[in-house]
Amino acid sequence: MAQAQGFGRRYIKAFFKGFFVAVPVTVTFLDRVACVARVEGASMQPSLNPGGRQASDVVLLNHWSIRNYDVQRGDIVSLVLDCFCVLEWLIAS
Repeated sequence: MAQAQGFGRRYIKAFFKGFFVAVPVTVTFLDRVACVARVEGASMQPSLNPGGRQASDVVLLNHWSIRNYDVQRGDIVSLVLDCFCVLEWLIAS
């Protein structure tokens, strides 16, 4: 019985150590490097979300290249307005 309690304490201790390391690393990654967004609606068709309202695509938004102003014509950019993320094609150069 005492051995089971020792195992449980070690398990909980290891869990919290991993948790307190993983959460800041994940938040930093999603804020500084890249994050995942879902594309809904018809504005990006036919390249993204070809199924219309029945399906939605998932895209990876690269935060790293925007820090170096490495955007070009034809890229897709995202704008965050309040709680909504808007994806649009970059047409002008």
